[in-house]
Formats: sequence, C-alpha cells, structure tokens
Amino acid sequence: MTPDQILGFYSEGFFPMAEHREDQDFQFYAPYTRALLPIRSLHIPKRLKRKIHKSPFDIRFDTNFAEVIRACANMQRSKESGTWINDRIISLFIDLHELGIAHSVESWKDGRLVGGLYGLALGSTFCGESMFSIESDASKIALVYLCDHLDKQGFKLLDSQFRNPHLDQFGLYEIPQKDYVKLMQAGLLDSVQFYSHSE
Repeated sequence: MTPDQILGFYSEGFFPMAEHREDQDFQFYAPYTRALLPIRSLHIPKRLKRKIHKSPFDIRFDTNFAEVIRACANMQRSKESGTWINDRIISLFIDLHELGIAHSVESWKDGRLVGGLYGLALGSTFCGESMFSIESDASKIALVYLCDHLDKQGFKLLDSQFRNPHLDQFGLYEIPQKDYVKLMQAGLLDSVQFYSHSE
C-alpha cells in the first residue's frame, strides 16, 4: 500500500482501520452516515472558552507528527479494548506527513506534548483521524485551533468519520455517506492549501 493508493481510497470516501493495535493488517471502511464538525460555526462550550482564554497550552502545528500519531495509537480509551491504529497505518501516515498531506495539531505544556490530533488534507476537506489527551482539554483545545486554522485557509469540510459523544458538544452533525462523497469530491477541485505560501 502506497500513499497514492491510500489517497485514492480517501477520495472515494473510505478510510483505513485495523481490528486492534497489534493487528498486522487493516481494512478500508465507509460508514452509512458520515459525521462532520462545523468548521466556521464550531460550538465551543463556555467552560472551554474560559480555559482557552487562559492559554494553558502552547499550540503547535506539525512539530512532531510521529509522536502524535503514536500517542493516539497507544492511548487507552474507555469502553474500547484498544485503538484501530496499527504500525502499518502509522508508517503510511508518517509518509503522508512527509509529503505535506497529513498534519498534526499539538498541545504542549512545559516542553512536553500533552495532547493533540492528526488528519490529512484532501482538497478542501480535512479528514480528522484521531485525538489523544493526557491533560484535561488538551485535545479539545487543539481541535478549536484546528477549526480556526481551517476556516482561515478556506477548508469546507471537517470529517470525523463516526459519531462520537466526545465531539457532540462541538456541534457534530451527520449526513448520508453518498452526500459526503459528493461534497468531498467537489472539494478536490478547490485550490486550498493547509499552509499559506507565506507560512
């Protein structure tokens, strides 16, 4: 599996998942209903807004993608036996990052990575993959910064794949998979970049 092949699956509305962290292989999935987050009208709970104003974390982009995806893969999650991110997926996404397609948003505190998320840019769609947090609200604040960045860059869709109660508070909404694919594929024609030329 090459990065180009991975992107081909994404452009058809699929994404990779392993059965568990130690699995040697993975499959591609597409849900019947796609979960999305509103980029421009993200709902930020009042408590979280107050915390953001205190600037508890140093938010960085793409300074340690490999550490972010490995932290997501190794994160223990309640009600789950493990994560769906195995070593093959990690390796492929690191390759995508080196090509400037996959990106991380990171929350740092006292020189230590304490939370963040990663995903990939596909036209004017950002395909969110996973989040992790070892300090309260670290991944949530990274998400808020991601949405602000995506809005400034002209992205139209923020895909979160499946409905997740953790994300409901941000105004998560769902559309039929076929509608998502149409919107995402139309966005492949948009001249949108994750970084501006001046950055």
